[in-house]
Amino acid sequence: MVAGETSGDLLAGLLLDGLRERWPAMKAVGIGGPQMARRGFEAWWSHDKLSVHGYGWEVLRRYREIVGIRAQLKTRLLLQRPDVFIGVDAPDFNLDLEAGLKAQGIKTVHFVSPSVWAWRPERVEKIRRSVDHVLCIFPFEPALLAQHGIQATYVGHPLANVIPLEPDRSGARAALGLTDADQVVAILPGSRISEIRHLASIFFRAAALMQLAQPAIKFIVPAVPSLKAEIEQAARASGLLTNLQIIEGQSHTVFAACDVTLIASGTATLEAALFKRPMVIAYRMGWLSWQIMRRKKLQPWVGLPNILCQDFVVPELLQDAASPQALADAVLLWLDAKVTAPEKIAALQQKFAELHVQLQRDTPRIAAHAIQQVLQG
Repeated sequence: MVAGETSGDLLAGLLLDGLRERWPAMKAVGIGGPQMARRGFEAWWSHDKLSVHGYGWEVLRRYREIVGIRAQLKTRLLLQRPDVFIGVDAPDFNLDLEAGLKAQGIKTVHFVSPSVWAWRPERVEKIRRSVDHVLCIFPFEPALLAQHGIQATYVGHPLANVIPLEPDRSGARAALGLTDADQVVAILPGSRISEIRHLASIFFRAAALMQLAQPAIKFIVPAVPSLKAEIEQAARASGLLTNLQIIEGQSHTVFAACDVTLIASGTATLEAALFKRPMVIAYRMGWLSWQIMRRKKLQPWVGLPNILCQDFVVPELLQDAASPQALADAVLLWLDAKVTAPEKIAALQQKFAELHVQLQRDTPRIAAHAIQQVLQG
């Protein structure tokens, strides 16, 4: 198995639960993180090695190391010849590896369909060449892949079963030392170092502006442990010294506790939606990466909640539009809506509740069954 970043590690860990139940003596090896390690996964490399951002200098700088890891991994797997290789997300790394393994007769499964419906439709041919089966986390994906001759199974989104339909807001606040009366904004500038460097300063400057407007707001940041020091430095540089709490991990507790979140586009936005929280989605990347990404986009939305609802149910502020003032204004609108337009928040929560139910499946069991079919086929 290969999982390329924090979100992939979480998904792979949940998948391992189902595989272990079906095959108790299974040995799982490859590239992964702490969630996988807790399930007995043997990591030959840490998932941090594959965490990159964008298309330009950010990737080129790491290209030689990442390609070297992939070559070493491929050689090792061809020698050991596992029963199946499962690539978890990280398509830029995994699809080429899967193609090489499949060509040598090793069964390949890809967990989380690459977003060919959002951008990079040219990936469809590569997917067909690289994988025996795709495990899809969104219900519309298998039919789309079938049009291109790719076998796929909808397994639901694992997070929909982990996150309760009705989060315990009061309990989460108590765990974080907050009261029910507090105005709480969660700030999530990303789970990769490059995202932190592009977004953290802007997010904290926005928070400083919010604090000027409403001094009582409490800000809380669930930080990936390895990025906590970088996040703290960005917070200090922004002059945000009061009413700010930076904690290691605990993002689900933070989502349950907050009133609204200012959040980087990515898997975390879906987590926020499953916690039924209003949000402002933002993203920035290097100029070259942005020019390439902008031309490849196939839909008007970038954030997963908007893509899945097929509407701008929450605001997206991208690249130059993601200024500190614009972000602050957008978050304050959600906070004001608690008093001035509660029906707006209630309607959003209803949409997110419907989405939650749609994504709930017994993912570990369905995925394990699909993998068994691949092995028997």
